[in-house]
Amino acid sequence: MTSASRTDGIDRLIDAVRSRLGPKAVIADAADIEPWLHDWRGRFHGRSRAILAPASADEVAAIVALAAEHRVPLVPQGGNTSMVGGATPPPDGSALILSLRRLNRMRSIETGIAVAEAGMILADLHERAAATGQRFPLTLGARGSCTIGGLAATNAGGTQVLKFGTMRSLVLGLEAVLPDGSIHDGLSALKKDNRGYSLDQLLLGSEGTLGIVTAAALRLVPSAQSRAVAWAGLADPQKALELLRLMQARTDRIEGFEIVPADALALVVKHIPGARSPLQGEHGWHVLIEATAEQPGQGPAALLQSLLAEALQLGLIEDAALAANEAHAEAMWRLRDSISEAERAEGPTLAHDISVPVADMPRFMTVTAAEVESAFPGTRASGFGHLGDGNVHFHVRGEAVRELGTEISRMVHDLVTLAGGSISAEHGIGQMKLDEFERLAPPARLHALRAIKKALDPLGLMNPGKLLRPDA
Repeated sequence: MTSASRTDGIDRLIDAVRSRLGPKAVIADAADIEPWLHDWRGRFHGRSRAILAPASADEVAAIVALAAEHRVPLVPQGGNTSMVGGATPPPDGSALILSLRRLNRMRSIETGIAVAEAGMILADLHERAAATGQRFPLTLGARGSCTIGGLAATNAGGTQVLKFGTMRSLVLGLEAVLPDGSIHDGLSALKKDNRGYSLDQLLLGSEGTLGIVTAAALRLVPSAQSRAVAWAGLADPQKALELLRLMQARTDRIEGFEIVPADALALVVKHIPGARSPLQGEHGWHVLIEATAEQPGQGPAALLQSLLAEALQLGLIEDAALAANEAHAEAMWRLRDSISEAERAEGPTLAHDISVPVADMPRFMTVTAAEVESAFPGTRASGFGHLGDGNVHFHVRGEAVRELGTEISRMVHDLVTLAGGSISAEHGIGQMKLDEFERLAPPARLHALRAIKKALDPLGLMNPGKLLRPDA
């Protein structure tokens, strides 16, 4: 397609959408478009002549059908919080942004299930669920801006995966517009449905490349009546894993278990105002633990205190502190949630969202860090995050990452692959990891993904350049 014909197609699509759906469905002012042309990290920058802003699933379907007619690619976008450039339009201006932010209604909420539209912000879902004595058990740092559709499209994780799993475990059904403009309605959330391939599971984690999620039926659980948060210092990640196994053997009420190396905590204390270590003395590693109770009188604080006392006696931990109140608990969580901010304040940081088998994670964290630091003198490598589900954020800091970032990431990803892991645990592939995914993914996986993409989106109009190359 020539540049002129492409521009004509975009103009015709914009006019058709405006004519059919009204002026609110098209945002054409450059100042209004500009904030949505960049990923939140500032690494990827694109162009788009307009943002198409439907207000219902039917309007999304109309836009997708028109886009197919005029051969115009669409980039679905919710809160634009992708960590891998997954919602940024291409720099050549060949695509239009399709914003789901007007689809922000709670369609229904009852015991155990909520049906929320794709543009609903996660924090708003939390608030609506809490008003009914329930909760949606997934949370992450971007909860004030990320949307349900984006969470589903990326199979998001967060800090409660240990107990409740990723979005794949929490989505009971999806409504989505497929590339031909037809609507898949899976919101009935059937417990048994043996009609062949699961379109819901196919769309979850597809990063908008197979269709556009417009609503999701979501699993709710009873609100936690109380919680307890503790911080423990220990010698190494192996001790942390043994501590987690001990706690899981004693109770099913551990929801959060985050590992933090001493150097990451030191950066938070250095750069984040008001931050201080919860413990006296030096410890090589730390863990943040949260336990909850869904019924009154279950006493998660007493439970944690007992478990930590046992761990101390067994030599698994060196010291521990139990949060005295909610403010203290929130302060502990802020230490964990502020690591990336503190690293940015310190200097250049190269982030890797990786997973390896849980049993191998302690070895991977220590051995890989040493190997990277040896191969790239002047760097400092360490991992933090969700030890219990095998997902840590493996970061490399230092001036060397400015010039050698590609080489460093290749080494990290090679070691992850050698360990039987994944180069993307919860952030997706987007456009940032296209080369590495193509280089390292098993051929059978790539072949299957390309075949599915070609079958469902033969024109290649759904979020081009993400997950798979457009010519794949």
